[in-house]
Amino acid sequence: MSVKRLTLTLIVNLCRLIVAVTFIFSGYVKSIDPLGTKYKIHDYLEVVGLSAFIPDYVMLGAAVLLGALEFCLGVFVLFAVGRRLVSRLVLLFMAVMTPLTLWLAVSDPIQDCGCFGDALVLTNWETFYKNIVLLIAAIVLCVKPLVMPRFISRSNQAIVVAYTVFFILFSAGRSLYTLPPFDFRPYHVGADIKAGMEIPEGEQGPQYETTFILEKDGERRVFTLDDYPDSTWTFIDSRTVQTSKGYVPPIHDFSIQTMDDGEDITDSVLGYNDYSFLLVSPHLETADDSSFGDIEMLYEYSKAYGYPFYALTASTGKAIQYWRDITGAEYDFYMTDEITLKTVIRSNPGLLLLKDGVVIGKWSCNDLPKLDTNSGRLEDTEYGKIADVSLARKLSKVFLWYILPLVLLSIADRTWHFTVWIKDKRKSNKIYQLLKGKKKMRKKIVAGNWKMNMNLQDGIALAKELNETLKNNKPKCDVVICTPFIHLASVAQLIDQDVVGLGAENCADKEKGAYTGEVSAEMVKSTGAQYVILGHSERRGYYGETPEILKNKVLLALKNGLKVIFCIGESLEEREANKQNEVVKMELESSVFNLSEEEFKNIIIAYEPIWAIGTGKTATSDQAEEIQAYIRSIIAGRYGQAVADDTSILYGGSCKASNAAELFSKPDIDGGLIGGASLKAADFLGIVNAW
Repeated sequence: MSVKRLTLTLIVNLCRLIVAVTFIFSGYVKSIDPLGTKYKIHDYLEVVGLSAFIPDYVMLGAAVLLGALEFCLGVFVLFAVGRRLVSRLVLLFMAVMTPLTLWLAVSDPIQDCGCFGDALVLTNWETFYKNIVLLIAAIVLCVKPLVMPRFISRSNQAIVVAYTVFFILFSAGRSLYTLPPFDFRPYHVGADIKAGMEIPEGEQGPQYETTFILEKDGERRVFTLDDYPDSTWTFIDSRTVQTSKGYVPPIHDFSIQTMDDGEDITDSVLGYNDYSFLLVSPHLETADDSSFGDIEMLYEYSKAYGYPFYALTASTGKAIQYWRDITGAEYDFYMTDEITLKTVIRSNPGLLLLKDGVVIGKWSCNDLPKLDTNSGRLEDTEYGKIADVSLARKLSKVFLWYILPLVLLSIADRTWHFTVWIKDKRKSNKIYQLLKGKKKMRKKIVAGNWKMNMNLQDGIALAKELNETLKNNKPKCDVVICTPFIHLASVAQLIDQDVVGLGAENCADKEKGAYTGEVSAEMVKSTGAQYVILGHSERRGYYGETPEILKNKVLLALKNGLKVIFCIGESLEEREANKQNEVVKMELESSVFNLSEEEFKNIIIAYEPIWAIGTGKTATSDQAEEIQAYIRSIIAGRYGQAVADDTSILYGGSCKASNAAELFSKPDIDGGLIGGASLKAADFLGIVNAW
């Protein structure tokens, strides 16, 4: 590999890694906290005045789909699944997100864009710079998608796609039903809320300065608290600004107040040295009331054992009364900030168990503790102890259920392909073949015949695309493109003929001379071409090429070192008269059976039923196999079975990706001479991939 090629490969795959890791992380933290993502989407819509018009379920659905899309794109980039399409989707995604984050950075309507959920909080400018890097990486991937090697072969990529989509949607659904498996907020299980509200010793909190505008005798002046004047001055206005950020504790907005007189009971709740329950419902109007029976049972349990039970909400008295009417709730409600409650737990309602200000447990309304008056005290139950929620344990579950299966699939896939590669190498090793006593396998070939299509620029573009694709994904057959004369010299300069062979569509039956408009075999060879198509039915039919003319063309082509793709085949009338065998035998005998055995080894036969060329009709695989087996028997009769077994016989009649595999599965069909389907890279490669 050249230094230039190696550098390109390193750059592209570094960009691949950056995009994949970022998208996977960003998509996963969004997907496992769909309610948090929904809250952030609500913030965006609120800024532009649309939040009142978009239903909650639409925002929630958008949150799930956004996280899933990011995660899937990241995984697909990592495994090089659908490289062209996925690279374009990533670029489109970044083309939308980058201007959006620039607007956020400039106007600052929201303090945190939420791109990494609560796992990693970036400033708006940091987010914009991050997106610039991702945008550049996405452009690189979009320009050179095929430089990314696959970790899993194309045939197994559907497994990766299906499993990834299932995993991320299942994770989002499970997080909605229970709680996010990873809790990055300051109210996670094991957190000490009291400690989270304190400023550590040696740290200083945010500093503010207040200035006052006062007036006296028509004169206005600005004062601070230090030089505030006497009462003869009249107060006009005041302004408070933050002079230094200082240390802001992770919990700075948690407070509990009584509903009637607003008394702050935060300290007494957090300072209680035994267990206490907090039922959290930011909005009782939209709370799930299906679990009210379990909640009532927990309330009765708390009364029986003397545990305080607080219901925290940001709803009004009317909503509280409505909740009591439909559930029969007897517990008292207390006021807490709405955003704080949404941060405390991702469930409406949800339940916290505290002990001395420490979060012992958190539960969604769908997964409440099974406690009743016969359960005994909390310290004697599983719920009264902090569960093992270590990061390592959580990551091991993700590894076990998602990463490990894909790793095993990748290993199995690469092992299988390595085995196939070893077998192919053995088959191509002449010493191995000699020792094993096996016959050399004849070449499998897919040749494209462009005919009179495409100008020079379009032809060059198609050849480059085919060359780049096949260079990165070695085909299991020889690939040849036969182009109009004007393309040959240009195309020869840009393709690797160890990967894509080059051929002409015709050559003259004269060596040189005053034959205006003709192109000799020597001229074809001088362009760098290796092959030439001779005897095509269109040349026979439109230009009256006779067997004698073709015999001369074949001899001149072989003399100049070209391999000949020699076409034979019957018309519809001859097929209907059951004369196809006679026709192909006559065409071989009259034009190529004059060759020596050594010369004939450079002939590739292409059987093309004229009635199936460009008509959309195709000989059935059995019809094609029958006559191609007959053709091989004719060759065996002339040159012997060894030569016949070594001769590649192609099929050329409306072969396309949808029927190529069936045709190529036949023992005497060694590939195809492809017409219209060779003019688009995707169609032609689909036929190549049939091998």
